[in-house]
Amino acid sequence: MAVPLDDLDRKILSLLQQDASLSLDEIARRLGASKTPVWNRIRKMREAGVILGEVALLDPEKLGLESCFFVLIRTSEHDAGWLDRFLHAVRARPEVLEAHRLAGDIDYILKVRVPNARAFDAFYQALIKEVSIFNVTSSLSMEEIKNTTALPLP
Repeated sequence: MAVPLDDLDRKILSLLQQDASLSLDEIARRLGASKTPVWNRIRKMREAGVILGEVALLDPEKLGLESCFFVLIRTSEHDAGWLDRFLHAVRARPEVLEAHRLAGDIDYILKVRVPNARAFDAFYQALIKEVSIFNVTSSLSMEEIKNTTALPLP
C-alpha cells in the first residue's frame, strides 16, 4: 500500500536518493526548511517503511567484479520443495545481486556479478548442484547503459 507523500517529502527523498550522507543541516538548507520538520518527516518515512536503509554504493569494476550476467531460468518443477531449495540457493549466493520471478515463458531472472567468465561458470556449476533447472540461458552484459538505485517519485 502506497504511503501518501507531499512535495516536501518527495524533495527530501530525492535528495536522500542522490546522497544519503547529506547532513540534516544540508538537507534543510537545500529545501529552505528548518531542521526539525525535515527530521520529523525523515523519521516518519523510516517508521512507515518508505526509507528502508542507507548504504554505500560500490564500484564493481574497481573491486574486480567486471562481468555482469543475466541468467534466465525455466523450471519444470513448481512444487514447494523445489522452490525452497531454489530460494535458499539464490539468497545464499553473494554473486546474485537481483532475483525476480517472472510472468511469461521465463520463470526467473538473476543478475549476477562476477570477476570473469570462469567465475561465472563456477557460480553456475554450484547452482545446478543445489537445484535442478530445466533450462538456463545466460547473457553477458557488454555495456551498462544505465544503473540507478533512485526510484521515480510519484
